[in-house]
Amino acid sequence: MTGHARITTPFDARSTAAEVIAGVDLTGRRAIVTGASSGIGVETARALAGAGAEVTLAVRDVAAGERTAEDITATTGNKHLAVAPLDLADQASVAAFTAAWHDPLHILVNNAGVMMTPEWRTPEGWETQFATNHLGHFALTTGLHPALAAADRARVVALSSRGHVRAGVDFDDIHFLTRPYDPVVAYAQSKSAVVLFAVEANRRWAADGITVNAAHPGPILSNLTRHMSKADLDAAVAAEGAFKTPQQGAATAVLVATSPLVEGVGGRYFEDCEEAVRYVPGDAPGGVADHALDPEAAARLWRVSEEMIESSRASRSA
Repeated sequence: MTGHARITTPFDARSTAAEVIAGVDLTGRRAIVTGASSGIGVETARALAGAGAEVTLAVRDVAAGERTAEDITATTGNKHLAVAPLDLADQASVAAFTAAWHDPLHILVNNAGVMMTPEWRTPEGWETQFATNHLGHFALTTGLHPALAAADRARVVALSSRGHVRAGVDFDDIHFLTRPYDPVVAYAQSKSAVVLFAVEANRRWAADGITVNAAHPGPILSNLTRHMSKADLDAAVAAEGAFKTPQQGAATAVLVATSPLVEGVGGRYFEDCEEAVRYVPGDAPGGVADHALDPEAAARLWRVSEEMIESSRASRSA
């Protein structure tokens, strides 16, 4: 957290997506929101559409996505919504999505994710939380890089979590092949990877006019918590205090994706509508851990991720 002025805004944890995007005109700009058929993904897409953007809802459940698109059109009057299938845990699905996209892309919000799942694995043998939260979005975003570079001042927002502070990326055993599987540690690792991706993507792509940032939406009760036990949920409630509404949870990502207050800013981690302070164990909740902003780890993760994606691609074509 050195070398630049920390970004603050007039908004805070109680601000809504509608409030942070007020006055922003996205007419003629294209956006993709992953996981846009439930929770904060819906409200993120609604805010972007309300500001005039052409929004594609990238979702696993196309029927749910169609219902969401109809609802957003009804509430915003924007008919420029599309729904496309995307399963981030399936690299073939990601490849099909990126191959089908041909237009300049101004906004990409990597919103979808899973949390604290049982020990599930993809066909490649990848741990599901890392495969979905990081590798799926890594393949999606790198695949869409030409579209982002073709746009004017494109922005990418990668949703992380406060849970990232619990663990960095274990490069010796990313997929829990030798260590005992721990859903909390696996989730933390995947969300640290999301921040590291933002750091390295922004370094690589700044010259293309693309800014990439990570954002923590805040504590929200949604489908994301479906794999948590009652004890874990009770502990989360006790630690967090008040939970946000989906409209409040979408605010930070929408601000980072659209606000002139963060124009040209990249490679950073935001929460509660401002750049996070450094995480210090024992201090108040919040902040970004040093391990998530480590440029060496970010560069290493990029190389490792490329190797995994290429291996998956080769196995599909064999």
